[in-house]
Formats: sequence, structure tokens, C-alpha cells
Amino acid sequence: MTALSLLQVFSEATPEPGFCGFYEECGRNPTVGGIPLIPPIFSKNMFLLQVCPMMDQGENNTYACCSMKQLQSLDRSLTLSKAVLVRCPSCVENFAHLHCINTCSPNQTQSVKVTKVMNVTYLGTTREAVVAYQSYLSSTFANAAFQSCKNVRIPATGGFAISTMCGRYGAKLCTAQRWYDFQGDSSNGLAPLDIDFQIIKDSDVEGLPDDVIPYNGRALRCNETTPLGGEVCSCQDCQESCPSMPPLPQPPPPFSLFGIDGFFVLSIILLCLLILAFLLYLIVSCLMDSTKGEKKKHKSKDQNRNEVTERIIQPSEVTCSDRNSLAAQAFMSRLFQRWGTLMASYPLTVILVAAVIVIAFSVGLKSIKLTTDPVELWSAPNSRARQEKDFHDAHFAPFFRTNQLILTAPQRKGHIYDSLLFGKQNFSGLISKDLIIELLELQEKIRKIEFWSEELNSTASLTDVCYAPLNPSNPSPTDCAVNSLPQYFQNSLDNINAKVNMTELGVTKEVDWRDHLIYCLNSPLSFKDITDLGMSCMADYGAPVFSFLAVGGYNDDEYTNAEALILTFSLNNYIRDNPKFKVALQWEKEFLKIVQEYQRNPNANFTFAYMAERSLEDEINRTTAEDIPIFMISYAVIFVYIAVALGEYNSWKRILVDSKFLVGLGGILVVGCSVLASMGFYSWIGIPSSLVILQVVPFLVLAVGADNIFIFVLEYQRDVRRPGETREEHIGRALGQVAPSMLLCSLSESVCFFLGALSTMPAVKAFALYAALAVLMDFVLQMTAFVALLSLDARRQDKNRCEIFCCATVSTQHPNKPNEGFLLPFMRKYYAPFLLHSFTRVAMLVFIFMLCASIFLMLNVKVGLDQELAMPQGSYMLDYFKYLYKYFEVGVPVYFVTKRGFNFTTVEGMNAICSSVGCDQFSMTQKIRSYLAIPANSWVDDFIDWLNPGSKCCRLYTFGPNNGNFCPANISSRFMAYHTPLTNSQEFTAALLKARELASNITKSMRNISGTSEDFEVFPYTITNVFYEQYLTIVPEGLFNIGLCLLPTFVVCCLLLGLDLRSGLLNLLTIIMIVMDTVGIMTLWSIDYNAVALINLVTAVGISVEFVSHMTRTFALSTRLTRVERAKEATANMGSAVFAGVAMTNLPGILVLAFAKAQLIQIFFFRLNLVITLLGMAHGLIFLPVLLSYFGMVGLHPLVPHL
Repeated sequence: MTALSLLQVFSEATPEPGFCGFYEECGRNPTVGGIPLIPPIFSKNMFLLQVCPMMDQGENNTYACCSMKQLQSLDRSLTLSKAVLVRCPSCVENFAHLHCINTCSPNQTQSVKVTKVMNVTYLGTTREAVVAYQSYLSSTFANAAFQSCKNVRIPATGGFAISTMCGRYGAKLCTAQRWYDFQGDSSNGLAPLDIDFQIIKDSDVEGLPDDVIPYNGRALRCNETTPLGGEVCSCQDCQESCPSMPPLPQPPPPFSLFGIDGFFVLSIILLCLLILAFLLYLIVSCLMDSTKGEKKKHKSKDQNRNEVTERIIQPSEVTCSDRNSLAAQAFMSRLFQRWGTLMASYPLTVILVAAVIVIAFSVGLKSIKLTTDPVELWSAPNSRARQEKDFHDAHFAPFFRTNQLILTAPQRKGHIYDSLLFGKQNFSGLISKDLIIELLELQEKIRKIEFWSEELNSTASLTDVCYAPLNPSNPSPTDCAVNSLPQYFQNSLDNINAKVNMTELGVTKEVDWRDHLIYCLNSPLSFKDITDLGMSCMADYGAPVFSFLAVGGYNDDEYTNAEALILTFSLNNYIRDNPKFKVALQWEKEFLKIVQEYQRNPNANFTFAYMAERSLEDEINRTTAEDIPIFMISYAVIFVYIAVALGEYNSWKRILVDSKFLVGLGGILVVGCSVLASMGFYSWIGIPSSLVILQVVPFLVLAVGADNIFIFVLEYQRDVRRPGETREEHIGRALGQVAPSMLLCSLSESVCFFLGALSTMPAVKAFALYAALAVLMDFVLQMTAFVALLSLDARRQDKNRCEIFCCATVSTQHPNKPNEGFLLPFMRKYYAPFLLHSFTRVAMLVFIFMLCASIFLMLNVKVGLDQELAMPQGSYMLDYFKYLYKYFEVGVPVYFVTKRGFNFTTVEGMNAICSSVGCDQFSMTQKIRSYLAIPANSWVDDFIDWLNPGSKCCRLYTFGPNNGNFCPANISSRFMAYHTPLTNSQEFTAALLKARELASNITKSMRNISGTSEDFEVFPYTITNVFYEQYLTIVPEGLFNIGLCLLPTFVVCCLLLGLDLRSGLLNLLTIIMIVMDTVGIMTLWSIDYNAVALINLVTAVGISVEFVSHMTRTFALSTRLTRVERAKEATANMGSAVFAGVAMTNLPGILVLAFAKAQLIQIFFFRLNLVITLLGMAHGLIFLPVLLSYFGMVGLHPLVPHL
């Protein structure tokens, strides 16, 4: 602004070229005998060239209507503005241009008209002096000068410099006329006299005083150099300086065929091809069957009284696969039969040894570590985001802990305030004096929190843990970073209540807190507002509070119309081993107490949401604890079902003898012991557990274990003890029949999970390890302890003793016939014949349709996990997330961090970073500006401003051993900006990806600077990166993990069935279909794909093995000679056991989980496990029998021994 001194008047100034209107500072009379003053030659030409280069006409030829003193005053005045506009030399030149013309032009009287003079006494002499004048300038010059300055930024704030130079209008409403009006208004405290700038259109001479010629000099454009060699303005400050960029490539359009979603069309085509192939297979099969003549058949009945058909088989028909399969089954059956007999013969010893082993493993639980830190749980230590976080925290300290309230007052009516300085302004009902005071009282109550700390052994307060950027070593309460609207008043009630009368443009009016607030919201870095209140806008801790950190829910920078107030307490973040970490947690606990108490206060005028840094972890732990009873009920329901379903109910008189309550309890204990042993073992070797493991692994092992229990017990019950056979031999023979199938499933699942431990996600890796060992231990205990337990129960049952009251006996004897129960006869007589009828077998088409539909739906599944889903229903954090997404105007802060290896001390190095004049057009901060919502704060730009002679800033250490020394950045540096508001995991992931792309581009360009190390790197750091990085790779990693899980199911199946490749492939195909259909239904049921879903999908492979592999093995070993007959037998005999042992065990427990409070459990444990179980049941009991009836092997097993 021009700080022109009062000038003595030349009362009879003539509007002709070559005359002065006023001259010199107070004290010299410019009149000489009443003759107009002709401008003298300016002898100090070099100084005039420096201040007003446009006036220079050469040595002894430069005339000026200003003295050396005037020029010096003008230079000092212009320095104030140059400090703000210095980033754009042409803007500075244009700003000085008009004031130089007004003050020093030799043709002053042509464009300046004195309008007011007054007597001024100076050094005892009273003279007339100019106190107001009109300045006439053309609109061409005025608009060009304004255009060159309107986009100049202040890097420290990200705002526009023009916003501080346009008074009430700010940058948004500023025009050339308003800009010059502010410069000429002496009431703003910057202009020493009133200047009425008259901007005249080039063709408009109406009303123009006679002989007045509006000044129409040439204003420089912002992309032009200045006469003294000043460079063009930077792209950040001047759009015209930006290099022409090729248009961004349009994102590829969605894949489409014939104007329809291309993947949908491909799915339809695949469906048609599969149906046609299936129908073609049926036709060919029918034609081949019709050409075969009737062959001699001999009908007989097997041991289950089922009709079988035998034919004479020639030795040449027996394949190597048949021989290998039978040999493998015979070997395993004999081995397990002997093992079972041995275990059943010494039950107490076996149980005791098993208990000792389990206890030995479980002792490790004393060292168990439960991972609750989300970073440790979901981010691998060697992941890129984790390494970047560690680097940032090591060099700049961890990102501070946020404790925040977002307050609204929706029922309050707003008002319009007619401000003297800013005109009519709309104030929402929230922006009222009483609410600001109420917020201040709440803020001060929180700030005064005190509590006893065991870690510090003293009373702790906010100052012990607060983030104090300007005094971190010994902060006082006012040094702590607290961002809120009352900070614009330095948290002073006196400042809020302050008011004063002020005169502006001849109008006197009262100004109060509203005028100060309007100014500060638009100019938060000001140390003094433009009102006569004269108050600072800076917070009491010495830093600015940007408007988006104080208010929210506004449109187009209409801050006073905000719908939310924001109060934020920032604490230092400590590593968990630091004693102050617990102090911070305790302070946040007290913070939550005060906030919740205030929320319950009926006199509170705010409706608000709140959070503490600890809130996420607290709420997850709370809901886990609250949902433990739900899991206990789930397990209890499963236990009751197992105890009831395993019993034999031939007679009411023997119901207490034939029940299997203790066997069911033993089976549950076996599952529990296997889980405990697994957890104890991994605790011994230092692999931490997690809540996911505690919730999922028992459920998984129970599903696997219950199935094996049912298969074993039902086989024992359905098989009659042979004459002369002991009880132990009977148990051994039953085990020999089913143990290979149990081994097939358990080994497949265990290897599957061990391979799943190759995952890079810590939670998935730990789950896979715990699950693998638990499944393996479950199988071992079933082969030992459970066999012994069944032997003890069989001994009791043979003696007709009651189960609970073992001393009581009944007289009714156990019938010596197979106990088939209800399910087996039903499935043999009704279900299997119906399912495998020639017409109903076309049900396969339904599954083909499901597969194709799922392939299409899989491509549309959402990837991510919104953080609010981790919260229980009714959690206060859900309200906070809702308020955050609705009212916050910026996203999370993002730092662009430079590593060691870049030379900031060279001009080339600084130009590659900065965004000021002379900087590289494609510098780091220029690129960041093009991407983020709030441009990057750049200390390099501040340093360049400091180097500028017109700037008064510097970059020095303010504390510590280097106090007063220059603060270098040759090790690492960071540049802070803000993302746009991000509301879901997809947006967070996309922001991370784009930030990394930008950082990679910056890294490549900066490595081209001479002296830069080859390993120099720039990376973006945001506190959320460690959580959302997984979604960049979770799809390929999920495919890899599931693929690894599927591999052993195929290999183990083939090996244990004697290299039966066809059975292995059909088994694998069915499991793949279950997993794919599960993902498809996830899309329909709004279940996102993430790490928790991946754990469940890995679990789905294991559960699918139970549904499928038992059936496949039974079919492969069937003694029937046609596929349909073998499929019927497998469906009846093994299908009934699978239905009772897997489906009906899982479903009751899963349904109970629907009542859990945690959304995570409802979605990923209830919904997803329900889908997995239902699809497994449908594929295992419907699709697989039909598939085997069409494509399974035709067995020759019963005849092989005779060949």
C-alpha cells in the first residue's frame, strides 16, 4: 500500500503536461511567486530506477514531481506490499507503477486532481497540505494490473495474497475497483491519505474533468519479465505462465459389447456354451447307451440289502489307477483299523497322555500376546506403507493423536449482520456469541483435565502429553495446540465481548466479535485485524487456525454460514513402550468422560459427535467383549445339537443309555483342546494372536471336528458288531473305514492353511498358522483321545448304564442290528433317487447358471472396508464418522517426504522444489498443487522469501542446542498439503494410488538434478496409508492365497485316492465353484472384499473340503458299477453324515451370530459364513452327486482282488 506522507499543496495546479500537483514532504512550499512548479531533474537516478523504473528517462533527462525524501518514503511503503506480492515480480512492478506515477510523474496534474487540503503544522510552521486527491487511470491499465496480482498465493496458507488487500471482499469478490479502493482508504491504517481511484473506460469521457487524461501506461502481464530483469511469475501464481499441457488422456470407457456391459455379455456367452456342451454330452451319452446291447446281468444284494449289478470283468479292463486306488485304501484302512483297536484298548492311558500333551502345549498361553494395534494387525512390517511410516516417524515424530468434537445446533435460527467493513453477512444459528462462549467453557474444562498418573508418579495434565509445536520442551497450557473458533479470540472472554465504534467512509458504526471473526476466517494468519478492535487472529499457542479446522459445513467460503464448529485437541503420539503412551491414553479417557458428561447435560445447546484417538480400538475391544456371550451361546447351541444328534433312539427305555451327551461334550473338548494347543504353541515361539483368531479359529475347527465326529460315530452305529469281534476291534474297524476320509479332509485343510501363511498380511498369516495347527491337532486328538472316549462310552453302553447317572442300569438290551437313524433311510429311499432321477439331474443347469452369474458378480465386488463397519451398532463413533463426512471440508493431511540424497543448497535444487518466481515450472510443489485440495506448504518458498531483500522472514531453530542457527534440510524434508474429503475406503485407496503416482513422477524428475543420489526418493505419507495399502494388492494376493489353498485339496485327494485324477479334478471343481459363488453373493449382499473376507474365503475352502471330499471319496470307493448307483450310495451313506455333521452343526451356531452387536461380526461372520455353509451344502449334497453321476469314474474295485 502507498504510505505517502502528507504533501504540501500547489493550490493552482494546472492540468497540463510538465507540471506538478504537489511536491515534497511537509515543510517546503512548492510555489514560486504563484507560478506552477515545473518538475525538477531527479539527480539520484539510480535510486529512482530501483524504486520506480518506469520513470527513468536516462541521466540528466529524468524529471520527477517528487523529492528524494518522498521517494524514500514511497520505497518504505511499497516494501510492505512487496513482501506479500514478491512471488510475482510483474505484479510488484504493476502495483508500484501507479503509485510511482501518482507521486512522481512529471505530468502529475494530468492524471491527479487534488480534492482536499488542510493546514498542517510542521516544525512550528503551518502550511496547506494535500490530504485527499483523485487519481484517474484507464480500465485497461487497472484491469491488467489487477489480473497480474489476483492469483498470487501465500505459500504458508495456501490462500491468495489479494485476500489481504481487498478489505471486506476477500479474494473471491475482489475486483480491480475494490482493490484500488482499499489501497486508497486511509481508514485501513495503511494509506496515509485518501485516494479516490477513478477507473475510466477507454472510450468513456463523459463526466471526465477538462484537461484530465486518465493514466494509460502499460501494465505487465504476469507471464512477462520486468524491466529490471525480474522473471516471469510462477505457474502457481500466474495461469498464463503454466506450460501448455497436453489434454489428459480420457479414462478408458467401461468394457462393453453391443452397448451392454462386456463382462455381462461374456458371462451370457459362457453360460450358453456350457449349457450347449452339457446338452451335447447328454445327447452323445444317450446315443452311445442306445447302441450297446443288453448284457448278461446277475442281481444280488449287498450287506445293506441294496441291489447291485455285477458283470464279468476281464483283467485287461483293470487300470493302474484302480489298482493304486484300492491298494492305497486297503493300506490306510488296515493301518487305521489297527490304530483304532489299540487306542480303544487303552482308553484311560490314551486320554491321560493326550491331556498331558495338550497341557504342555497350552502352558505357552501364559506368554500369549494379543495384537490389538490395527497397524500391527493389517500392515506387514516390510510393506511399503509401513516402511514409509517408520521413516516418517523416525525423522519427524509420529503423527499427533487427534481428539475432536464436531458440534452443531440445527434448531437455531440464523441472522443477517450488516457489517461496517464487510457489508451484509449471513450468520447461521450456530455462529452466535452465546454458543461460542459455551464452546469456550467446554474447551477450557477439557484443557484443565488433571489426573494421577502411575507412570509419572505425579499429577498429569494436558501439558504432559500435548502437541506444542512452538514450545515442545516445556509447554504451558497455552502452548498446547488446540484448534477451535474461540482461538480467533485467543480464548479470551474479554476479546469476545469487545466492541468499539469505528468510522469507515464517513460512516460510524459499532464493530464487535462478528467483524473480527469475519476477518479472521478469511485471513487466519493476520496478527492484527482491520477493525479498530486491533485484535490478532492467531491462536494463543502462536499458530494460525485455518478456517477448515474451526468450522465446517459451509459452501463457497461462506464461513459465517457454517453448520458445524470443530474443536480439536492434538496430543503427541508415543510408541506403545513409552510410559507417556499410557499417560496419553489416560488423558483421552478423561477427555471422553467430560465430553460424555456434557452430552448428557440437558442444558447443553449443542448436538455433537466426538472421538478420541483411542476410540477405534476401545470400541472394537468393547464390542468384542460384549459379543463374547453371543459366541458362547453359539457354541452351546452347537454342543446341544451334537449331543442330541449323535444319540441312538431305538427305545424310550434306553434313551439315557443310548444318548451321546458325554461323547458330544468330549468332541467339543477335543476341538477346544486343539485350539488351546495351537494357541499355546505359537505363543511359545512368539507369534501373537488376535481377536480374529479367537473368533474364527474355534468356529472353523468346530465345523471340521464335528463333521469327523459324526462320520466316525455314525459309521460305528450303522455297522453291526461281527460275531467274535470285540468292542475294541469293532471300533477299530469302524475307524479303518472312515479315517482315510477324515485324513483326506484334515490334511487338505491343514496344508491349505499352512500355505495360506505365505500371505503378507499379518492378520491373515497369523490366522492361517493358528488354523493349520489347530486342524492338525484336532485330527490327532480325534484319532487318539476321541477314539478312547468312544471306547469308554461303548463300554458303558454295552453294560446298559445310563450316561449321566452311570451307576443306574436298564434291563432293555441294545438291539443287535444297525442303527441307521432317520436321515440315512430318508436319503436312501427318497432324496437320492429323486435327486439322481433322469429328469431332476438337469438341476446341474442351475449351478451352471449360478457359476456364470457369480463370475460376472465377482468382477463387481467392492474392495475395501469402511472403518465405520468395525464399530458396533449404537457406537458414538458411527455418529462421529457421519458428522466427519458431512461437515469436514478437507481430507486427511498428506506429507510429501524427501529422503536423503538431494542437494537443497544449489539454485537448481531449490528451483526443483519451490513454486516461487524463477522456479521450475514442473517443480515438486507445482505438481502437488495440481493434485491436492490445499497446496503444499513449502519451507523452500519461505526461505526464498527470506532471501528477498523485501522480505523480513528467516528459517532458524527456535529452541534446542541449535537455537538461532539456520535450519537445514539435507537429511530429509517434508511438504504438507491436504487431500480432498475422502469418505470411504475406495476413495482412500484411490487417493493413495494417485499420491504415489505423483510422488513417483516427482522422484524421477528430481533425480535428473545434478548432485542427486540415485536412491533419492519422494514418497507420500498419510496416517491412513498403512490401512488402505492392502487394497492395492488384495485381489491378486487373495487369488494367490486361495489358489495355494486349493492346490493341496487336489493333490491330497489324488494321492489318497491312488492317483485318481478324475476324482481329484471333480473335487477341485466343486470347491472352486463354492468359492466363486460365495464371492458372487458377497456382491449381492453388500459384503465388501477385504482382509476379513479373505480370511473367511480361506475358511470357505476348508469347510468346502468337508462338504465335498468325503462324498468324492465315498463315490470313488463305492462297489456299485454305474455312476448313478454309486452317486446314490454316496449321497445316502456319506451325504447324510455330512448334512448332520457339517451343515446342521454350522447353521444353528451361525444363526445365533445374527444377534451380535458388532457390524463386523454380523457381516463377515453371520452373513458370509451363512452363505458359505448354504452354498457348501447345496454343492456338496446336490451338485456334486449329479456331477459324479455324469462324469465320475466307473469303479472296478470289487473285482480287483480276484484278478
